[in-house]
Amino acid sequence: MEGVSMIRVGIRDLKEHLSRYLETVKSGQKIIVTDRKKEVAVLVPYGMETDEEKVLRSVQQGVAYWTGGKPEGALRLIASRGKRVSDAVLEDRSE
Repeated sequence: MEGVSMIRVGIRDLKEHLSRYLETVKSGQKIIVTDRKKEVAVLVPYGMETDEEKVLRSVQQGVAYWTGGKPEGALRLIASRGKRVSDAVLEDRSE
């Protein structure tokens, strides 16, 4: 998420050391809260917008749209210089 390191913490540990983790969040780090190793929440500093919130805002403002289904890709191809990303990934995997 946006190049910020994230800490994973279980609910029990979060409850036992809540003040310490809140200070960590205040300093700008995000914390993933887990319940039996399953991610259940993300703690972020107040006012910091998550990726999901940014996407939702874009949809609400009409900048983007989403029908609720799986993304299908662009209707028209975007011209680019150099290799296609898929070719670069395949090349990297073969090395």
